[in-house]
Amino acid sequence: MLDLLTYENRLVLRVLLHTGIRISDALQLRTEQLKPNFWITEQKTGKRRQIGLPEPLLADLRASADSEWVFPGSRPGKHRTRQAVWKDVKRAAAALRLTANAAPHSARKVYAVELLRKYGDIGRVQRALNHGGLEVTLIYAMADKQLHAAGRRRRSKPGRKKA
Repeated sequence: MLDLLTYENRLVLRVLLHTGIRISDALQLRTEQLKPNFWITEQKTGKRRQIGLPEPLLADLRASADSEWVFPGSRPGKHRTRQAVWKDVKRAAAALRLTANAAPHSARKVYAVELLRKYGDIGRVQRALNHGGLEVTLIYAMADKQLHAAGRRRRSKPGRKKA
């Protein structure tokens, strides 16, 4: 799906997939923050969080950033909008005929699933996502299992032919 996005929106999604931050926090990154490790304050929760970026991604971000924003918008002095990224993700999902609801926030769930798969520690996933409660983290980290279960339920409804 990343290959179908515009280059700029692909960079946004790469940051989301690598860090698990929310789209609003990624889009508000300032060029001066671009270091291998830096702190952000989450817009939604007001909590501080440390971010780490690998050098190849950091180099790509520096190359596309303007003097103020990591993700500059089409209007001077403004950053890229959530809506612009959302629209591109929806377009790419439609081109791939995905049945699952794909949106930029899906990258946060993918991050949680991958972190749980890598470390097997739900507490670590909770801390990485900066969640206050374990219940929400479980929903995120189990997103792939929920998606597969929903697909199985759809395929096994009475009256449907099995392929």
